Amino acid sequence: MDFKDIEILKDFDDVLTFVEFRQALKIGRNKAYELLQNNIIPSIRIGKSYRIPKINVINYLQNQK
Repeated sequence: MDFKDIEILKDFDDVLTFVEFRQALKIGRNKAYELLQNNIIPSIRIGKSYRIPKINVINYLQNQK
């Protein structure tokens, strides 16, 4: 696991909200929805809200290298 990937997420809980997810990756709303709706980053949908496990974000970042 790359320390840099963990470092950018250190201030977030183990499960991120949609807004936290966007803030962590510094991406726009459309890109965030694209990543989640296409299951590129696995998430949990509760009603209309997304919950994104932090480990899934870390795994995504590591696979992009």
